[in-house]
Amino acid sequence: MTDGITWLAAPQSIAYGGYSVLLTRGLDEEELVSRLAGAVCSGRRTLRSLGELTGEDLIEALEDEYGDYPTEAALRLGRDGDRVFAVMYGGWQDEFGSLASVSRGGAHVFHLEFEEENGKPVPPWFHYFHDERLLCGFNLHLDHSWGSAGVDGDPEVAPQVERLLGEAGLPDENLPAEDAHRTSLQVVERHFGLSLPRSRVLEEPLPSVVLEIA
Repeated sequence: MTDGITWLAAPQSIAYGGYSVLLTRGLDEEELVSRLAGAVCSGRRTLRSLGELTGEDLIEALEDEYGDYPTEAALRLGRDGDRVFAVMYGGWQDEFGSLASVSRGGAHVFHLEFEEENGKPVPPWFHYFHDERLLCGFNLHLDHSWGSAGVDGDPEVAPQVERLLGEAGLPDENLPAEDAHRTSLQVVERHFGLSLPRSRVLEEPLPSVVLEIA
């Protein structure tokens, strides 16, 4: 029995402002952090270890050092079976472009993100990269608020996911966005075998780093 990823659909499931989580195979913690530091949209970043912190401790540390609205992104890292995961905090919303490069060399990278407090509003997203290619990506609300309501990606992978979403009743314009979010997470959780250990992410200290602006 695993925690899956459906719990991410709960309001403020990880922190105020939403969530950004990477689940990876084929990378260790050090290499994942190094590749993320190289994937920022602009400028250089210096990696600084903050030791092992809970999510609340990390948020407090960022606010103490950088103010109430830190622009620096920080990560908590862990291993769950054969997967390494990274959970983002701080100013991750404006830090990263495409994370395709993180998957170079045969790594599998699953990225889930939701800017929950963005006033536009922005829907949650799922992207799956492998060998620097997008294999599957879509808006988890499956609406037209941000372009296509379909599933993009590899012609052998994306249509399978789109079929499974259809079998789950999506898209459904009468379904509340929160329910579409949860159902979409259930589909990718089952199809790709994804899981994020909830109690470890929410309660336990994990190795933490901040990507400081150089």
